[in-house]
Amino acid sequence: MGQPPHILVVDDHAQIRESVTRYLAKNGMRATAAKDAADMDAKLAAGHFDLVVLDVMMPGEDGLSACRRLAAEGAVPVIMLTALGEEPDRIAGLEIGADDYLAKPFNPRELLARIRSVLRRSSRGEPLAGKLAGRRVRFEHLVLDTDRQILVDDEQGEIPLTDSEFRLLVVMLERARMVLSRDQLLDLTAGRTAGPLDRTIDNQISRLRRKIEPDVLRPRIIRTVRNGGYCLATDVEEQA
Repeated sequence: MGQPPHILVVDDHAQIRESVTRYLAKNGMRATAAKDAADMDAKLAAGHFDLVVLDVMMPGEDGLSACRRLAAEGAVPVIMLTALGEEPDRIAGLEIGADDYLAKPFNPRELLARIRSVLRRSSRGEPLAGKLAGRRVRFEHLVLDTDRQILVDDEQGEIPLTDSEFRLLVVMLERARMVLSRDQLLDLTAGRTAGPLDRTIDNQISRLRRKIEPDVLRPRIIRTVRNGGYCLATDVEEQA
C-alpha cells in the first residue's frame, strides 16, 4: 500500500496553517506547514510533496509569484487560496498555472474535496487514461509524448506544460475536430461544473495557445467556436 499524499500548506496566518494541517492529517493525509514562499522553497527542497495549498496574500514573495515559479517547473499541482470576492486574483492564479482555487473563508471539507480531485487528475495522483495513454502523437508542427508528458516543437524544441495544460491538450487531442463546450472541457479535465463566472477553461486555452500557436492573434490549432466552445481544428496522427 502506498504512502498517503503529502500536502504542503503555505499561509502566513498561523491559525489557518495549523487548522488545515490538522484537518488533513485527520483525513488520512500527511500535511506540512510553511509560513511564506521562502519557507515553502526550503520544504520543497527537503522533501517530496504531492500538492501545494498556497495563499495569495503573504509577506515577501506573494502567492501569485510563487505559483508562477511552481507552474514553470511543472513539478507539483497548486491550489490557490484567495480572499473572498477577489476575482482578479483567482483569474490571475489560473492564468499562471494554478490547478484550482478556493476563496477564504472556506469549509475545510471543500478544501479536502478539491485536493482529492486535483490529486486524482494530476500525473502524480493517477496515470493518464484514454485512447492516447502511453502514445506519441503528431499534430501540426508538434509531437506530444503522453507517457513522458513532453511536448516538442519541430523548430523550438521541448515546450514545458503544466499538469492542467497537459490534461486539457490530451482531452482535445482525443476529440480532434469536435466542438467542446467550456462545461464539457471543465468536466473532462477537472471533474467539476463551471460556476457563472468561471473562466478556468478560457484561461487555460489562452495559456496553451501562447505555447503552441504560430500566431496567437490568429489561432488555427485551437479555434474558438462562437456560442459553442473550442475545437482542436487539426488532424492527429500516432507516431511510432
